[in-house]
Amino acid sequence: MRIAFLGLGDIGAPMAHHIAGSAHELVVWNRTAAKAARFEREHKSARAASSPAEAVRDCDIVITCLPSSVEVEEVLHQPDGMLGALRDGCVLIDCTSGDPETSRDIAAELAPRGIEFVDAPVSGGTIAAIEARLTVMCGGSESAFARVKPVIEIFGKKIVYCGPVGAGHTVKAVNQALLAVHILATAEALVAAAKAGVNPAVALDVINASSGRSNSSENLIPARALTREFPRTFRLALLDKDVDIAARLAQSVGVPAPMMDLAARLTREAHEMLGEEADHVEAVRLVEKHGGAEIRNTAK
Repeated sequence: MRIAFLGLGDIGAPMAHHIAGSAHELVVWNRTAAKAARFEREHKSARAASSPAEAVRDCDIVITCLPSSVEVEEVLHQPDGMLGALRDGCVLIDCTSGDPETSRDIAAELAPRGIEFVDAPVSGGTIAAIEARLTVMCGGSESAFARVKPVIEIFGKKIVYCGPVGAGHTVKAVNQALLAVHILATAEALVAAAKAGVNPAVALDVINASSGRSNSSENLIPARALTREFPRTFRLALLDKDVDIAARLAQSVGVPAPMMDLAARLTREAHEMLGEEADHVEAVRLVEKHGGAEIRNTAK
């Protein structure tokens, strides 16, 4: 089977690496051509294309893993884009953390040519991508999902069919909203504890053995905020985009979502304060600034 992979970022590159190690023929493309050329040098079974059109021509499956749905539409419609080169009958798998409405629009545009669309955003970060144990949430027809699942299994561990086109991006968006809520709420609790004279490390030790625990309290904040290291594994700018999608989704279906709205506003404020390269957990710095205390281990 011939596969095209477009988007060799922090998540996309290791995903493509696993495909390159499989029995499939792989063509890659990246907006920064040097990155695609380097991937070709490092993977003798892969070939770098000079344009999206060249990458997808004659492919059975095309995978996009881009920053947002805006870039997916650009790569689809630009003069040397995918649209005119996609083979009738192929499947486009969008692993971008995109928005459901755009997914449905793209699927409707491709359908008359017999091209199926599966939105398949991933979760787990760079480490899960490197270890081929990503969670993949999929939206599309059941027949298209069955067709592409063996390919998704190359880089994913937990693969869930969520429903029709847009369902995968819906689930990813609401998951990301919860991630933001957990980071911000845990940060608020710990800054308050610190201002009250309690070592945040001690407060976390209790929280993580009690009902207030979350992945943020158990893993993200201890490893990043307490240590003040903040390794950059997933950009705050992308979380900002994802939470905004979730808030707009809730509004579009008539669900009052004040917590999502607040999380979207605070994540955007943190993004504006910290810039494009900040890690998503650095959103705690906004809470620390407002509260006047840091989340760090104060034990001597």
